[in-house]
Amino acid sequence: MRSYQRYFFWIAALAIAAWTAPRAFVFAEDTPPLKLVKTIELADIHSGGPDVSADQLTKNLTTTRMVGVQNHFDHLTPDLKTNRLFVVPEDNKTIEVYDIRTGKFVHSIKGIGVGHSVVYRADIDKIFVTDGSDGDLKIFNGTTYKLLKTVKLLADSDATGYDPVTHNLYIADGGLDAKLNHTFLEIVNTDTGEKAGRIRIDSNRLEAMVLEKSGSRLFLNMTEKNSIGVIDREKQAVAAVWPLTCKVNASVAMDEENHRLFAACRDGNMNVLDSDTGKVLQNLSISTGVDDMVFDPASQRVYVAAGEGFVNVFKVIDADHYQAIGKIPTGPLGKTGLLVPELKEYLVAVPPHGTTCAELLVFAVK
Repeated sequence: MRSYQRYFFWIAALAIAAWTAPRAFVFAEDTPPLKLVKTIELADIHSGGPDVSADQLTKNLTTTRMVGVQNHFDHLTPDLKTNRLFVVPEDNKTIEVYDIRTGKFVHSIKGIGVGHSVVYRADIDKIFVTDGSDGDLKIFNGTTYKLLKTVKLLADSDATGYDPVTHNLYIADGGLDAKLNHTFLEIVNTDTGEKAGRIRIDSNRLEAMVLEKSGSRLFLNMTEKNSIGVIDREKQAVAAVWPLTCKVNASVAMDEENHRLFAACRDGNMNVLDSDTGKVLQNLSISTGVDDMVFDPASQRVYVAAGEGFVNVFKVIDADHYQAIGKIPTGPLGKTGLLVPELKEYLVAVPPHGTTCAELLVFAVK
Protein backbone atom coordinates (compact mmCIF):
# COMPACT_ATOMS: atom_id res chain seq x y z
CA MET A 1 0.00 0.00 0.00
CA ARG A 2 1.92 2.97 -1.36
CA SER A 3 0.06 5.53 0.69
CA TYR A 4 1.25 4.02 3.97
CA GLN A 5 4.94 4.29 3.19
CA ARG A 6 4.95 7.93 4.09
CA TYR A 7 3.58 7.15 7.54
CA PHE A 8 5.71 4.06 8.18
CA PHE A 9 7.86 5.45 10.96
CA TRP A 10 4.95 7.34 12.50
CA ILE A 11 2.78 4.25 12.69
CA ALA A 12 5.70 2.05 13.75
CA ALA A 13 6.45 4.31 16.69
CA LEU A 14 2.84 4.26 17.81
CA ALA A 15 2.66 0.51 17.32
CA ILE A 16 5.73 -0.07 19.51
CA ALA A 17 4.18 2.08 22.23
CA ALA A 18 0.92 0.20 21.90
CA TRP A 19 2.59 -3.21 22.16
CA THR A 20 4.27 -2.20 25.40
CA ALA A 21 1.08 -0.86 26.95
CA PRO A 22 -1.19 -3.19 28.94
CA ARG A 23 -3.59 -5.10 26.70
CA ALA A 24 -2.76 -2.99 23.65
CA PHE A 25 -3.48 -4.83 20.40
CA VAL A 26 -4.74 -7.84 22.31
CA PHE A 27 -7.94 -9.01 20.69
CA ALA A 28 -10.55 -10.79 22.73
CA GLU A 29 -11.86 -12.45 19.57
CA ASP A 30 -10.04 -14.78 17.18
CA THR A 31 -9.76 -12.10 14.49
CA PRO A 32 -9.59 -8.28 14.63
CA PRO A 33 -13.03 -6.64 14.41
CA LEU A 34 -11.93 -4.54 11.41
CA LYS A 35 -9.85 -5.52 8.37
CA LEU A 36 -8.53 -2.97 5.88
CA VAL A 37 -9.79 -4.00 2.44
CA LYS A 38 -9.42 -0.86 0.34
CA THR A 39 -7.71 2.54 0.34
CA ILE A 40 -9.28 5.31 -1.74
CA GLU A 41 -7.11 8.29 -2.62
CA LEU A 42 -9.00 11.56 -2.41
CA ALA A 43 -6.75 13.01 -5.06
CA ASP A 44 -8.20 16.52 -5.13
CA ILE A 45 -7.64 17.12 -1.41
CA HIS A 46 -4.08 18.25 -0.70
CA SER A 47 -2.42 20.15 2.11
CA GLY A 48 -0.85 23.52 1.48
CA GLY A 49 1.45 23.15 4.47
CA PRO A 50 4.39 20.97 5.47
CA ASP A 51 4.11 17.61 7.16
CA VAL A 52 3.14 17.75 10.81
CA SER A 53 5.43 15.78 13.08
CA ALA A 54 4.04 13.11 15.37
CA ASP A 55 5.11 15.18 18.38
CA GLN A 56 3.29 18.27 17.17
CA LEU A 57 0.23 16.24 16.26
CA THR A 58 0.14 14.71 19.72
CA LYS A 59 0.12 18.17 21.29
CA ASN A 60 -2.95 19.10 19.26
CA LEU A 61 -4.99 15.99 19.96
CA THR A 62 -6.37 16.81 23.40
CA THR A 63 -7.43 20.38 22.66
CA THR A 64 -10.94 21.61 21.99
CA ARG A 65 -9.90 22.50 18.46
CA MET A 66 -7.48 20.27 16.58
CA VAL A 67 -5.12 22.54 14.70
CA GLY A 68 -1.95 21.98 12.73
CA VAL A 69 -3.31 19.82 9.93
CA GLN A 70 -4.96 21.37 6.90
CA ASN A 71 -8.12 19.87 5.44
CA HIS A 72 -8.76 17.59 8.37
CA PHE A 73 -12.18 16.04 8.05
CA ASP A 74 -15.49 16.46 9.71
CA HIS A 75 -18.25 13.90 9.60
CA LEU A 76 -18.86 11.50 6.72
CA THR A 77 -22.44 11.01 5.52
CA PRO A 78 -23.76 8.15 3.31
CA ASP A 79 -26.54 8.09 0.76
CA LEU A 80 -27.10 4.39 0.11
CA LYS A 81 -29.99 5.01 -2.28
CA THR A 82 -27.63 6.37 -4.94
CA ASN A 83 -24.37 4.95 -3.49
CA ARG A 84 -22.92 8.32 -2.56
CA LEU A 85 -20.62 9.40 0.24
CA PHE A 86 -20.42 13.03 1.32
CA VAL A 87 -16.92 13.93 2.53
CA VAL A 88 -16.16 17.16 4.42
CA PRO A 89 -12.57 18.49 4.23
CA GLU A 90 -12.90 21.54 6.48
CA ASP A 91 -10.41 23.85 4.73
CA ASN A 92 -11.21 22.86 1.15
CA LYS A 93 -14.31 25.10 0.93
CA THR A 94 -16.21 22.19 -0.60
CA ILE A 95 -18.24 19.08 0.12
CA GLU A 96 -16.74 16.23 -1.90
CA VAL A 97 -19.00 13.49 -3.22
CA TYR A 98 -17.71 9.98 -3.98
CA ASP A 99 -19.24 6.67 -4.98
CA ILE A 100 -19.35 4.76 -1.70
CA ARG A 101 -18.87 1.39 -3.43
CA THR A 102 -16.23 2.16 -6.07
CA GLY A 103 -14.52 5.20 -4.56
CA LYS A 104 -14.96 7.10 -7.83
CA PHE A 105 -15.18 10.89 -7.60
CA VAL A 106 -18.71 12.14 -8.35
CA HIS A 107 -18.95 15.88 -7.66
CA SER A 108 -17.54 18.80 -5.69
CA ILE A 109 -20.10 21.05 -4.02
CA LYS A 110 -18.50 24.49 -3.90
CA GLY A 111 -19.38 27.70 -2.10
CA ILE A 112 -18.75 26.35 1.39
CA GLY A 113 -16.82 28.38 3.96
CA VAL A 114 -15.89 25.78 6.57
CA GLY A 115 -18.13 22.74 6.24
CA HIS A 116 -18.91 20.63 9.28
CA SER A 117 -21.98 18.42 9.14
CA VAL A 118 -23.97 17.01 6.22
CA VAL A 119 -27.47 15.57 6.47
CA TYR A 120 -29.11 14.06 3.38
CA ARG A 121 -32.84 13.44 3.14
CA ALA A 122 -33.42 10.93 0.36
CA ASP A 123 -37.21 11.30 0.55
CA ILE A 124 -37.05 14.93 -0.57
CA ASP A 125 -33.63 14.74 -2.26
CA LYS A 126 -32.05 17.61 -0.33
CA ILE A 127 -28.60 18.05 1.21
CA PHE A 128 -28.24 20.10 4.40
CA VAL A 129 -24.76 21.47 5.22
CA THR A 130 -23.69 23.45 8.29
CA ASP A 131 -21.14 26.12 7.47
CA GLY A 132 -19.09 27.28 10.46
CA SER A 133 -17.43 30.35 8.97
CA ASP A 134 -20.49 31.67 7.13
CA GLY A 135 -22.66 30.86 10.13
CA ASP A 136 -25.53 29.26 8.27
CA LEU A 137 -27.27 26.13 7.06
CA LYS A 138 -27.01 25.65 3.30
CA ILE A 139 -29.66 23.57 1.55
CA PHE A 140 -28.77 21.99 -1.82
CA ASN A 141 -30.70 20.01 -4.40
CA GLY A 142 -29.58 16.40 -4.02
CA THR A 143 -29.38 15.72 -7.76
CA THR A 144 -28.19 18.98 -9.35
CA TYR A 145 -26.29 20.19 -6.24
CA LYS A 146 -27.79 23.65 -6.81
CA LEU A 147 -28.00 25.88 -3.74
CA LEU A 148 -31.70 26.20 -2.90
CA LYS A 149 -31.72 28.16 0.32
CA THR A 150 -29.54 29.57 3.08
CA VAL A 151 -30.79 29.67 6.67
CA LYS A 152 -28.87 32.29 8.66
CA LEU A 153 -27.48 31.05 11.97
CA LEU A 154 -24.48 32.05 14.08
CA ALA A 155 -20.77 31.55 13.59
CA ASP A 156 -19.46 28.05 14.30
CA SER A 157 -22.60 26.31 13.04
CA ASP A 158 -21.33 22.79 13.47
CA ALA A 159 -22.68 19.54 14.93
CA THR A 160 -26.17 18.35 14.03
CA GLY A 161 -28.78 15.87 15.16
CA TYR A 162 -31.73 14.85 12.97
CA ASP A 163 -35.15 13.75 14.22
CA PRO A 164 -36.71 11.48 11.56
CA VAL A 165 -40.16 11.79 13.16
CA THR A 166 -40.53 15.58 13.25
CA HIS A 167 -37.96 16.19 10.49
CA ASN A 168 -36.35 18.79 12.74
CA LEU A 169 -32.62 19.37 12.46
CA TYR A 170 -30.79 20.41 15.63
CA ILE A 171 -27.67 22.54 15.03
CA ALA A 172 -25.03 23.67 17.53
CA ASP A 173 -23.77 27.21 16.96
CA GLY A 174 -22.51 30.35 18.69
CA GLY A 175 -19.94 30.44 21.48
CA LEU A 176 -16.43 31.86 21.22
CA ASP A 177 -16.42 32.16 17.42
CA ALA A 178 -19.55 34.28 17.67
CA LYS A 179 -17.96 36.32 20.49
CA LEU A 180 -20.43 34.90 22.99
CA ASN A 181 -19.90 33.15 26.31
CA HIS A 182 -22.83 30.83 25.54
CA THR A 183 -24.08 28.77 22.63
CA PHE A 184 -27.38 27.77 21.07
CA LEU A 185 -29.07 24.66 19.83
CA GLU A 186 -30.89 25.92 16.75
CA ILE A 187 -33.89 24.00 15.39
CA VAL A 188 -34.64 24.05 11.66
CA ASN A 189 -37.52 22.11 10.15
CA THR A 190 -36.16 20.38 7.05
CA ASP A 191 -39.60 20.15 5.41
CA THR A 192 -39.93 23.92 5.24
CA GLY A 193 -36.35 25.11 5.64
CA GLU A 194 -37.56 27.48 8.36
CA LYS A 195 -36.39 27.96 11.94
CA ALA A 196 -38.56 26.11 14.45
CA GLY A 197 -36.92 27.10 17.73
CA ARG A 198 -33.75 27.92 19.63
CA ILE A 199 -32.39 26.68 22.97
CA ARG A 200 -29.72 28.60 24.87
CA ILE A 201 -26.89 26.45 26.26
CA ASP A 202 -24.61 27.58 29.09
CA SER A 203 -21.33 26.54 27.46
CA ASN A 204 -19.05 28.42 25.07
CA ARG A 205 -18.28 25.27 23.08
CA LEU A 206 -20.52 22.43 21.90
CA GLU A 207 -19.67 19.19 20.13
CA ALA A 208 -21.56 16.12 18.93
CA MET A 209 -25.06 15.11 20.03
CA VAL A 210 -27.28 12.03 19.94
CA LEU A 211 -31.08 11.75 19.94
CA GLU A 212 -32.87 8.95 21.71
CA LYS A 213 -35.47 7.11 19.63
CA SER A 214 -37.70 5.90 22.47
CA GLY A 215 -38.23 9.33 24.00
CA SER A 216 -37.84 13.07 23.53
CA ARG A 217 -34.35 13.60 24.92
CA LEU A 218 -31.26 14.82 23.11
CA PHE A 219 -27.82 14.40 24.67
CA LEU A 220 -25.35 17.18 23.83
CA ASN A 221 -21.64 17.62 24.56
CA MET A 222 -21.21 20.84 26.56
CA THR A 223 -17.48 20.69 25.99
CA GLU A 224 -16.42 23.80 27.91
CA LYS A 225 -18.23 22.47 30.98
CA ASN A 226 -17.01 18.87 30.54
CA SER A 227 -20.65 17.90 30.82
CA ILE A 228 -23.55 16.36 28.94
CA GLY A 229 -26.56 18.57 28.41
CA VAL A 230 -29.89 16.73 28.45
CA ILE A 231 -32.34 18.51 26.15
CA ASP A 232 -36.09 17.96 26.20
CA ARG A 233 -36.99 18.18 22.51
CA GLU A 234 -40.72 18.60 23.15
CA LYS A 235 -40.30 21.44 25.64
CA GLN A 236 -37.28 22.87 23.80
CA ALA A 237 -35.44 23.30 27.07
CA VAL A 238 -32.40 22.04 28.98
CA ALA A 239 -33.70 19.38 31.37
CA ALA A 240 -30.42 18.51 33.13
CA VAL A 241 -26.65 18.87 33.02
CA TRP A 242 -24.56 15.78 33.82
CA PRO A 243 -20.86 16.27 34.76
CA LEU A 244 -18.23 13.92 33.35
CA THR A 245 -14.94 12.72 34.79
CA CYS A 246 -13.01 12.95 31.50
CA LYS A 247 -11.87 16.14 29.76
CA VAL A 248 -12.80 17.74 26.42
CA ASN A 249 -15.82 15.58 25.63
CA ALA A 250 -16.27 15.57 21.87
CA SER A 251 -18.44 12.57 20.99
CA VAL A 252 -21.46 10.75 22.35
CA ALA A 253 -23.37 7.56 21.58
CA MET A 254 -26.26 5.69 23.17
CA ASP A 255 -27.24 2.10 23.94
CA GLU A 256 -30.96 2.61 24.53
CA GLU A 257 -31.76 -1.02 25.32
CA ASN A 258 -29.29 -1.10 28.22
CA HIS A 259 -29.92 2.54 29.27
CA ARG A 260 -26.30 3.52 28.75
CA LEU A 261 -24.73 6.67 27.38
CA PHE A 262 -21.13 6.81 26.15
CA ALA A 263 -19.27 10.12 26.32
CA ALA A 264 -15.81 10.07 24.71
CA CYS A 265 -13.19 12.67 25.59
CA ARG A 266 -10.06 13.79 23.79
CA ASP A 267 -7.90 13.12 26.84
CA GLY A 268 -8.08 9.37 26.14
CA ASN A 269 -11.03 8.39 28.30
CA MET A 270 -14.64 7.39 27.73
CA ASN A 271 -17.27 7.65 30.43
CA VAL A 272 -20.16 5.20 30.60
CA LEU A 273 -23.25 6.80 32.13
CA ASP A 274 -26.65 5.62 33.26
CA SER A 275 -28.86 7.36 30.69
CA ASP A 276 -31.71 7.60 33.21
CA THR A 277 -29.81 9.28 36.02
CA GLY A 278 -26.61 10.65 34.45
CA LYS A 279 -24.42 8.84 36.96
CA VAL A 280 -20.94 7.98 35.63
CA LEU A 281 -20.69 4.22 36.16
CA GLN A 282 -17.23 3.54 34.76
CA ASN A 283 -14.39 4.83 32.62
CA LEU A 284 -12.81 3.09 29.63
CA SER A 285 -9.41 3.96 28.14
CA ILE A 286 -9.39 5.02 24.50
CA SER A 287 -6.89 6.66 22.15
CA THR A 288 -6.47 10.43 22.39
CA GLY A 289 -8.11 12.92 20.07
CA VAL A 290 -11.54 11.35 19.64
CA ASP A 291 -13.97 13.01 17.24
CA ASP A 292 -16.36 10.26 16.13
CA MET A 293 -18.12 7.44 17.95
CA VAL A 294 -21.03 5.15 17.14
CA PHE A 295 -22.87 2.34 18.91
CA ASP A 296 -24.14 -0.51 16.73
CA PRO A 297 -27.13 -2.24 18.37
CA ALA A 298 -26.96 -5.21 15.97
CA SER A 299 -23.41 -6.22 16.87
CA GLN A 300 -23.42 -4.67 20.35
CA ARG A 301 -20.20 -2.84 19.53
CA VAL A 302 -18.91 0.68 20.13
CA TYR A 303 -16.56 2.14 17.50
CA VAL A 304 -14.39 5.10 18.54
CA ALA A 305 -12.31 6.96 15.93
CA ALA A 306 -9.45 9.01 17.38
CA GLY A 307 -6.91 11.43 15.96
CA GLU A 308 -4.05 9.53 17.53
CA GLY A 309 -4.47 7.17 14.60
CA PHE A 310 -6.59 4.30 15.91
CA VAL A 311 -10.14 3.01 16.01
CA ASN A 312 -10.96 1.56 19.42
CA VAL A 313 -13.64 -1.16 19.33
CA PHE A 314 -15.54 -2.34 22.39
CA LYS A 315 -17.96 -5.23 22.74
CA VAL A 316 -20.93 -4.83 25.09
CA ILE A 317 -21.09 -7.91 27.31
CA ASP A 318 -23.93 -6.50 29.38
CA ALA A 319 -24.96 -3.10 30.76
CA ASP A 320 -22.02 -3.04 33.17
CA HIS A 321 -19.30 -4.90 31.28
CA TYR A 322 -17.39 -3.85 28.15
CA GLN A 323 -14.59 -5.72 26.43
CA ALA A 324 -11.91 -4.01 24.32
CA ILE A 325 -11.70 -6.20 21.18
CA GLY A 326 -9.53 -4.08 18.92
CA LYS A 327 -7.26 -1.08 18.50
CA ILE A 328 -6.97 -0.71 14.75
CA PRO A 329 -4.28 1.56 13.19
CA THR A 330 -5.55 4.16 10.71
CA GLY A 331 -3.43 7.27 10.10
CA PRO A 332 -2.49 10.65 11.58
CA LEU A 333 -5.63 12.55 12.61
CA GLY A 334 -7.87 9.79 11.24
CA LYS A 335 -10.56 10.95 13.64
CA THR A 336 -13.57 10.78 11.30
CA GLY A 337 -15.27 7.40 11.12
CA LEU A 338 -18.49 6.05 9.65
CA LEU A 339 -20.12 2.69 10.24
CA VAL A 340 -22.20 1.46 7.29
CA PRO A 341 -23.99 -1.68 8.58
CA GLU A 342 -25.72 -2.28 5.25
CA LEU A 343 -22.32 -2.75 3.58
CA LYS A 344 -20.65 -4.29 6.64
CA GLU A 345 -18.00 -1.60 6.37
CA TYR A 346 -16.38 1.02 8.58
CA LEU A 347 -14.82 4.03 6.87
CA VAL A 348 -12.10 6.35 8.18
CA ALA A 349 -11.01 9.61 6.53
CA VAL A 350 -7.30 10.49 6.92
CA PRO A 351 -6.25 14.10 6.15
CA PRO A 352 -3.49 15.05 3.70
CA HIS A 353 0.08 15.72 4.82
CA GLY A 354 2.55 17.69 2.75
CA THR A 355 2.35 16.40 -0.82
CA THR A 356 0.41 13.28 0.14
CA CYS A 357 -3.29 13.55 -0.65
CA ALA A 358 -6.10 12.58 1.67
CA GLU A 359 -7.31 8.99 1.93
CA LEU A 360 -10.43 7.10 2.75
CA LEU A 361 -9.73 3.78 4.46
CA VAL A 362 -12.37 1.09 3.99
CA PHE A 363 -12.49 -1.63 6.64
CA ALA A 364 -14.57 -4.79 6.50
CA VAL A 365 -16.47 -5.34 9.73
CA LYS A 366 -15.65 -8.79 11.10
